[in-house]
Amino acid sequence: MAMAFKMATTGMWVTDECKNSFMDMKWKKVHRYIVFKIDEGSRLVTVDKVGGPGESYDDLAASLPKDDCRYAVFDFDFVTVDNCRKSKIFFIAWSPTASRIRAKILYATSKAGLRRVLDGISYEVQATDPTEMGMDVIKDRAK
Repeated sequence: MAMAFKMATTGMWVTDECKNSFMDMKWKKVHRYIVFKIDEGSRLVTVDKVGGPGESYDDLAASLPKDDCRYAVFDFDFVTVDNCRKSKIFFIAWSPTASRIRAKILYATSKAGLRRVLDGISYEVQATDPTEMGMDVIKDRAK
C-alpha cells in the first residue's frame, strides 16, 4: 500500500485513493461525487463509490445506505444571480438513525481528520435522514 494519511484522534488512516479521487473531482471534474466508508477491520477510510460527471445529486442520495454511516463529497455547479457559473464542494456526514451506535461514534470522531486531508471543501452538511440533505439544503447553502 502506498502512503496513507493518519487521523490522530481515532487511529484511522485515509488511503491515497481517497485523496487522489478527491483531487480528480476538484481539479479535473471527472467525478460528480465520491462516497467514503470506514473499514473497521483495517482501520482505513476508503472510497466506496464514485459518481461520474453525468450523475446527479439524486444518484448520490440513492447510493447512501439506509442503515450505515458514510461520508460523501459532492461537486455542486450553479449559476449566481449575477449570471456567473460557480462550483462548490460539499462534505456530507451521513449518519442515519438506523445505523449502529458504534458506527455513529466512529464516523463522528473520524470526520475532522478526513476533512483535513480533503482540502477545498466549501460547506458541510450533517444528515440523519434524506430530508436533512435535500437539494434545497444544498442550494440554500451555496448562495
